[in-house]
Amino acid sequence: MSTRSVNYTSSPLLASKTPVWRSKFIVAMVALGFVGLAARAAYVQVIGNEFFQRQGEVRFARTLELPANRGRILDRNGLILASSVPAASIWAIPEDVDQDEPLVQGKLKQLAKLLDMPLPALKAKLADDDKSFVWIKRQLDWDVGQKIAALDIKGIYQRKEYKRQYPEGEPAAHIVGFTNVEDHGQEGMELAFDKELAGKPGSRRVIKDRLGRVVEEVGAEVPPSDGKDITLSVDSKVQFFAYQKLRDTVIEKKAKAGTVVVLDAHTGEVLALANYPSYDPGNRKNLTGEQLRNRAMTDVFEPGSTMKPFTIGLALNSGRVTPNTIVDTSPGRLTVTGSTISDTSNHGVLTVEGVIQKSSNVGTTKIALNMPAREMWETFSAVGFGQKPQVTFPGAVTGRLRPYKTWRPIEQATMSYGYGLSASLFQIARAYTVFSNDGQVIPATMLKSSQPPVGVPVFTPKTAEQIRKMLQMAAGPGGTGQRAQTLGYSVGGKSGTARKQVGKNYAAGKYRGWFAGMAPIEKPRIIVAVMIDEPTVGSAYGGVTAAPVFSEVVQQTLRMMGVPPDMAVRPQIVSDPVEEPL
Repeated sequence: MSTRSVNYTSSPLLASKTPVWRSKFIVAMVALGFVGLAARAAYVQVIGNEFFQRQGEVRFARTLELPANRGRILDRNGLILASSVPAASIWAIPEDVDQDEPLVQGKLKQLAKLLDMPLPALKAKLADDDKSFVWIKRQLDWDVGQKIAALDIKGIYQRKEYKRQYPEGEPAAHIVGFTNVEDHGQEGMELAFDKELAGKPGSRRVIKDRLGRVVEEVGAEVPPSDGKDITLSVDSKVQFFAYQKLRDTVIEKKAKAGTVVVLDAHTGEVLALANYPSYDPGNRKNLTGEQLRNRAMTDVFEPGSTMKPFTIGLALNSGRVTPNTIVDTSPGRLTVTGSTISDTSNHGVLTVEGVIQKSSNVGTTKIALNMPAREMWETFSAVGFGQKPQVTFPGAVTGRLRPYKTWRPIEQATMSYGYGLSASLFQIARAYTVFSNDGQVIPATMLKSSQPPVGVPVFTPKTAEQIRKMLQMAAGPGGTGQRAQTLGYSVGGKSGTARKQVGKNYAAGKYRGWFAGMAPIEKPRIIVAVMIDEPTVGSAYGGVTAAPVFSEVVQQTLRMMGVPPDMAVRPQIVSDPVEEPL
């Protein structure tokens, strides 16, 4: 076999001479590429630096909010009604949680137990791998959060927040209200003063990696500004006792609901405002509207006989009658433009004092029809009926008082004893300050006040004194509110009972009973108003259902305030009260 040698130099491609311009072109292109890279680098790092820095920050820089500590809500004596405590909120990056790993599965079981959450529900939250963030559970106790952190589960993280605690629970729920999971006020004073309580959150700028871990802090930290404390006029001890007696009465009478308001007769400060049924503001599972409703502020009803002192007060103030003016109420009925007004019985001839004591509709009507409707409307308006209460509290209603020009004689008659208009229990309690302050109605407030209130004159001091005496008679022997009597303290007040309206008609067998009054009667220190809604056990009359609550709340409140008794402390025999007309 012959060996054949190959002469590679004889290849036409290798033998051909490469043009000089080609090599220069290649070198030029490489040089141009380096120039382009240098130009781009200069643009990115110098000219367009701000844009690219911003884009990097968008992807990795985060502003972390530093939550402010919400201010406390305190009672008038500095006792805490609401405060914030640290809480742990658990979140996750689902795609980073390896649920198939046996070790992680065991930790997830422990996590579900600490969260008080079924394991399937926890896994369902972690099932979507597309999610880069999901809340697992908000506002856990801080110590529970520490136990969760100790599990060290990849993809499970937590954030420090604050949650509210309400030491007084149900008794003060309708005053204090509550916040939502974002710590914003939803009801009560939490809502009314949300801006002041919330404060201003701080912030810090950080760089995070894809796992959400902080790797670098950028810029100065802005510290949070904590919220301000709010001091209420409420006395938590008075509040608790009032709620307790109200609750016991509603349960005993198998009533639908009840409410009580206690005002300082000198300052207009709300010492207590309780409703039953109530709720625990710290645990709001399965709540209903019935529990949440602040009935003292939101429920309006025809005030019934509690309006009679204002009608009689106008007549006394204008000089049309005196306390001893005779009014013939026989035969216990009166026809006005075809409609009949009745008393529970024929009281015969009464003095004006007796009209209030016996709660005579006929007597009140006869006095009212001798006065212009305009004067009655002005008096009712002056004490706050048909006016929205000027109190910093959400949900306070206006009630209804129609313009006097639309009143027919029968409407003027019924309004004189509390039918044909509507008001809340809070409005009634506030209106009664006109009798405790020498004829001046004073504003009510939910905040502790150190300044004397500015009153609006409605009656003369003499008229206010005369009405207080009549209220004392109404709560004494022969009156409709005898069960309001209190050991050691003189009291005065007026009971009321009215059928409940359903649409435009009155519901059969459904009543509201209430009692509004003050004590001690010569120099009143407190005003108490009580309403029992739909009592089904025993009498429905306010003098029977609401007056006993008034009695016990008055006695306990005056003792707590250190008011000395103004009467000999002796057992009082209370007969059956005179029934008030409906």
